[in-house]
Amino acid sequence: MTPPDGILNHAPADETSTDGAKAAKETQIIAIYGKGGIGKSFTLSNLSYMMAQQGKKVLLIGCDPKSDTTSLLFGGKSCPTILETSSKKKLAGDEVEIGDICFVRDGVYAMELGGPEVGRGCGGRGIIHGFELMEKLGFHEWDFDYVLLDFLGDVVCGGFGLPIARDMCQKVIVVGSNDLQSLYVANNVCSAVQYFRGLGGNVGVAGIVINKDDGTGEAQAFADAVDIPILSAIPAHEEIRKKSANYQIIGTPESKWGGLFEELATNVASAPPRQPTPLTQDELLGLFKSEDVGRDVALTPAKLEDMCDGLAAQKPSLEIIYDEV
Repeated sequence: MTPPDGILNHAPADETSTDGAKAAKETQIIAIYGKGGIGKSFTLSNLSYMMAQQGKKVLLIGCDPKSDTTSLLFGGKSCPTILETSSKKKLAGDEVEIGDICFVRDGVYAMELGGPEVGRGCGGRGIIHGFELMEKLGFHEWDFDYVLLDFLGDVVCGGFGLPIARDMCQKVIVVGSNDLQSLYVANNVCSAVQYFRGLGGNVGVAGIVINKDDGTGEAQAFADAVDIPILSAIPAHEEIRKKSANYQIIGTPESKWGGLFEELATNVASAPPRQPTPLTQDELLGLFKSEDVGRDVALTPAKLEDMCDGLAAQKPSLEIIYDEV
């Protein structure tokens, strides 16, 4: 698989150039999307750690304004974000260096793009600015096996759709659970992939990670319906919840959960990008029992007189008519 043009565009690792020198390795760039709070950061921190333990060179980039992607990886410590660091350096008249924004734990390189303060800017624009700065720092020349991008999936914004819209990754992975809202977000991501494919894009969906799986089967039914594979099903287990809440990595070879993340790492690496078939709203609701989603509730049209206690005058339209001067 060839990486997108201009984004870590390396040749496969086993190829050699015409002068006999070994070529740079191929880099897989994978964007992970999911509903806020569904467990993307948990999944990615453990996945990236396991990949590094398997000898892979991994870069984890948090693209969520909450800036929590790397917190679990670094035991609860927050990384200085690219946006805040860039702003401070600019005010001081200094240049941003890679050591200001990128940090390493046990072979995993990680950074956070960050975002604006609440109500003071566009999160999508922050994403774009972050990637522009990374390009200035040599993003094109960085040599990784995997670059994992953690994107917020429940925000309909061009900045967050950047990897899909601009072919900045080869494939997308969605994280969901057996609940309507997370699968709604996963379905929206599939719709975005389908839309940009229609415009000539090449990004596909590699599959879904079911987090907090309680065995009820809705996420499995969703995966079957949109035609994407399940890369892993992480159980809704109290020990996993507690370790995640305490910022502990469980994706290690010696952990009782190590095999789960070894399998996930293998599946993520080998799963090809596929073109999903997104569901309509009614089809998505059909994955759940009617008592769970209110499908049997009837829509009763409202009456203006009921809304105004019967005193409102009937008007032919809502058009505003201004008196002539």
